[in-house]
Amino acid sequence: MAKRWVIRPDGSNWGDWGEDDQRGRMNLVTSECRLNGVAEIQEGLCYCLSMPLDMPGGNAVNPKRLPPAFGTVHYPPDSNSPYYNFDWNAIQEGNMDVTSDEHVTIYSQYSTQWDSLAHVGSLFDVNGDGILEQVYYNGYRKGEHIKGPDDPEGPGARALGVENMATGGMQGRGVLVDFHAHFGDERVAVGYDLLMEILGKDEIRVEEGDFFLFHTGWDDMILSMKGKPDAKRLHASGAVLDGFDKKMLQWITDSGVVALISDNMAVEAPDGYGETQGGFSRLPIHRHCLFRLGVHLGEIWYLSELAHALRIRGRSRFFLTAPPLRLPGAVGSPVTPIATI
Repeated sequence: MAKRWVIRPDGSNWGDWGEDDQRGRMNLVTSECRLNGVAEIQEGLCYCLSMPLDMPGGNAVNPKRLPPAFGTVHYPPDSNSPYYNFDWNAIQEGNMDVTSDEHVTIYSQYSTQWDSLAHVGSLFDVNGDGILEQVYYNGYRKGEHIKGPDDPEGPGARALGVENMATGGMQGRGVLVDFHAHFGDERVAVGYDLLMEILGKDEIRVEEGDFFLFHTGWDDMILSMKGKPDAKRLHASGAVLDGFDKKMLQWITDSGVVALISDNMAVEAPDGYGETQGGFSRLPIHRHCLFRLGVHLGEIWYLSELAHALRIRGRSRFFLTAPPLRLPGAVGSPVTPIATI
């Protein structure tokens, strides 16, 4: 088999864990890293970090994604009898059982979610022949590995899908910084210098193998809108990481973090566009993390309760467990993360 790439992007770690690696920086989460995370459990208190998965509500926040839609199955299968509050006595006299089943149509990245490494790729000259190709982390290709809807077998990630995250565990030490405590609802683009200032003020240390989370207040704002989000207000509120700051991108590289996670929609501003490492981009942190480094992104997590609990205790670290659905071929997944302190 021909090697997938001859040239790797500047600053990337392609091939560092083998030519066929699909886990990226999650390779840094060793048994020791997980034990370090477990050591942060002092009180045994746990916090659900998932929004209700029908939030934000509607599709004003992201027009291409819709909330979950529920439906019923039928039993017998060729009947019109919905298998919901199904009275088994009707077909088997004396049977006292009542049962319900359902099916759900869900957009995998509508609410609290993980981005797999198949979510964002880039145009890049992997063969060194001057031809830009659509490629993803570690040189996996459009068509060959990331299939589109025109493929006879249907769309899906034949490499880099969320199942790799599920089997790897997505478990370790989380480190949270509470931007909302510093900025409130103000829209602030946090670059490297400002991030270092806040980490210094709050005495927060980030180490290799950590999951890095930041709370912006988007979660409480979304919940306060009760399924009818004011998209204009949301997109003008809360802190975002500044992906056009070269020093911020270099910090993500140097820090060794394995994931960036926020309660907002995209970790960075989703409406930006400009020159960044490797050419123009609308989402430079997405490209830097998913395409170049194999760093996963988590979005629209519910962090408010955890941020408050850590702040009043003067803490920033906790044990995180956050596997996605083990759904082969998916490029993203709903997730119900749990933090334990």
